[in-house]
Amino acid sequence: MKTSDFLYELPAELIAQHPLEKRDLSRLLLLDKNSGKVEHGKFSDILEHINKGDCLVLNDTRVIPARLLGTRQDTGGRIEFVLLKRVKGDIWEVILKPGKRASPGTRFLFGNGLLRAEVLEVLEEGNRLVEFEYDGVFEQILDKVGIVPLPPYITCRLDDSERYQTVYSRDKGSAAAPTAGLHFTNELLSAFENKGVNLAFLTLHVGLGTFRPVKAEDIEKHIMHSEYYTISSEACSAINRTRDAGGRVIAVGTTSCRVLETVSDSRRNIIPGCGWTDIFIYPGYRFKAVDALITNFHLPGSTLIMLVSAFAGRENVLGAYRQAIENRYRFFSFGDAMLIR
Repeated sequence: MKTSDFLYELPAELIAQHPLEKRDLSRLLLLDKNSGKVEHGKFSDILEHINKGDCLVLNDTRVIPARLLGTRQDTGGRIEFVLLKRVKGDIWEVILKPGKRASPGTRFLFGNGLLRAEVLEVLEEGNRLVEFEYDGVFEQILDKVGIVPLPPYITCRLDDSERYQTVYSRDKGSAAAPTAGLHFTNELLSAFENKGVNLAFLTLHVGLGTFRPVKAEDIEKHIMHSEYYTISSEACSAINRTRDAGGRVIAVGTTSCRVLETVSDSRRNIIPGCGWTDIFIYPGYRFKAVDALITNFHLPGSTLIMLVSAFAGRENVLGAYRQAIENRYRFFSFGDAMLIR
């Protein structure tokens, strides 16, 4: 298949620049993955569409203040880092802007020297491996000098950075939020539990690769970025019990979906563990673990719209997107949601 098969025209004014006043006030498009039938509703009513005995699988990663503004130690020139992933210890893969002259040995200062960094290696894609130096605890210093990064299509300032975190975020490590989870409130989660819906949590630390366009026209030639995940025995037991009892496994977001498909065995059992996943799901993929999916609306030509198309069919998904545009839904991270079932 071609990347151009997953493109669509989106009016710029439908890209949500701000979160709604209340998380669950967003709209909900319901898509039948078999028939392509579309219904329209409100996210606050999603409880009606999830049954007792189903299991919601949520990604509890927390976005770190991964954007750092600083200076070159030698020239005083301004620099911007975005932390992509921790390789080991204090060594991170980062994006630098401007980065053309940041050769190995170049040093940088952040927060008037609270945090220091030295380039160790230039990577193939132009990213850098850097080693940080500091006095104290890295995470505490990062909270002082870092900024929560927003996706490149959000150009407005976010006054409350907690609105780019899910209410259940716990495990720090992401450069971007698992945005399907932004619609949930604590009250809604409690209502699910009271109804008898199981909740299971896993972690996938989302990298900025999630926003990178697919440059290869032949999608099979795309090299997928890798992201770190962990899923506990407790979560796996809850998911496996759900399936054994005839309930549905409902992934909240493409991140949860990717982990579940990574750790599912040939018998559809979910296996606990941790590691890196670079699973690339596109049409033709046979799902092993996920029965339904809650997700936002994704960028044209992205790996995420390819995943959703694999789950519900490309024509069904693009048809639903056309209806969403006609009905003025809000798109992308702070936008509205879909339930695909």
